[in-house]
Amino acid sequence: MDNAGNNNTAIAAFKKKIISWGTNISKCQYLHMRCIAHVINLVVYDGLKEMNSSVKKIRYCIRYIRNNRSRLKQFKDLALEAKLGTKKSLCLDVATRWNSTYLILDTACLFKSVFNSYEEVNDNFRNDMVDNIPNILDWQTAKKFATYLSYFYITTLRISGCLYVTSNMHYLEICDLSIMLDEMMASEDGKKMREKFNKYWGDPLRMNKLIFYSHIFDPTSKLNDLLFSICNLFGKEHGSVLFDSVKFELNMLFDEYQSAYLSGLSGSGSGSFQFSSSQPEGLVSNHVSILSVPPAAKRHTSLMKAKFAEHNKEQAETGPMKSELETYLSEACVENDDAFDILKWWKLNCSRFPILSRMARDILAVPISTVASESAFSTSCRVLDCFRSSLTPKIVEALECTQDWLRAETSPLVVEECLDELEPFEQGYALYSTCQIEGVSWTLHEFHFGFDGGSK
Repeated sequence: MDNAGNNNTAIAAFKKKIISWGTNISKCQYLHMRCIAHVINLVVYDGLKEMNSSVKKIRYCIRYIRNNRSRLKQFKDLALEAKLGTKKSLCLDVATRWNSTYLILDTACLFKSVFNSYEEVNDNFRNDMVDNIPNILDWQTAKKFATYLSYFYITTLRISGCLYVTSNMHYLEICDLSIMLDEMMASEDGKKMREKFNKYWGDPLRMNKLIFYSHIFDPTSKLNDLLFSICNLFGKEHGSVLFDSVKFELNMLFDEYQSAYLSGLSGSGSGSFQFSSSQPEGLVSNHVSILSVPPAAKRHTSLMKAKFAEHNKEQAETGPMKSELETYLSEACVENDDAFDILKWWKLNCSRFPILSRMARDILAVPISTVASESAFSTSCRVLDCFRSSLTPKIVEALECTQDWLRAETSPLVVEECLDELEPFEQGYALYSTCQIEGVSWTLHEFHFGFDGGSK
């Protein structure tokens, strides 16, 4: 959920309702997961307040140039003479959306030399803007802040995906953001951003433990780097205590899942939640006499092998037996590469870890951001507008489902514009091509928009 104050009240009421239903897990202590994208927005906005003066000057200059065609054409001509090697053009941002502010700063820094040339050749620009022309310090601040924002921008794109698991990257993203803010603090920047970060992720007691569990249920991570990263994030003293607390509460959660799993197999139905008993045969079976008549089969069942299996079973019952969680954590980590699929790994190993696989299914299914779900409800304005307001509910449902089915399974739908075709328009040149049809020619403009009396 997002970070509105009334959500805390709603969650408290929801917890009471779930507990009254008798379907709670661990007394609903893992119910409230804050949206990482909203926290990042709050952190970045505090940083923008520190750089507000430099950002405003650049925004005013771009707005001044774009408000007049002749100014924009003169600026583009200077950009062509500078041979910057980029096809980007000046763009305006939305003040309430920091990602658009990053894009405007990133683009403006590319045209820094062009802004200086424009100031030299255009007297009106110097007279009209007066004190709003960025100086060297403003450009340095904008360049530095654009570099920092680029990491937050890429992180936001990564955590907002809906076609892949994001919960296993939640903890590492928090650690990486902390490292980035430490670097900003080393250069005497980002003090307010660090304070906002610590408000939500600086106190481990206020963090949902699922953040750490999802990291452990990633076969490429497990517990290898958890203690080291926790100590770096919260300090050695608090980190050691938190690490022990995470292990202890994870074992308690596993015991709860184990009891529910065994009660589901026995059919007792007791416990706060149940699992389906569709398990492969042989996982839990009653004792069968060794001398029972074997079924007719081509392969003979040895009585000695059956006796040896019974002996091993007795030895396992008397000696200490590792749980699934202990077995999983004791195994070596899986090599992490681009082809690794965490859901496929748990699917292939569900027979070895029937209880852990159910825990992984529930934990890894928790989204770390509400961006994907909120954007799903924002598609209505793109389907129903003032020109298409009479569509029936079935047609709207068909359009939404078709859009979802057309998307690839592992990669989002990307529509790229052809920059080569758009470049002439961006440069301000009118694109006219002559079409010869049966000895009569029209310009491309006339062909599309009708005759203007100038047919040749």
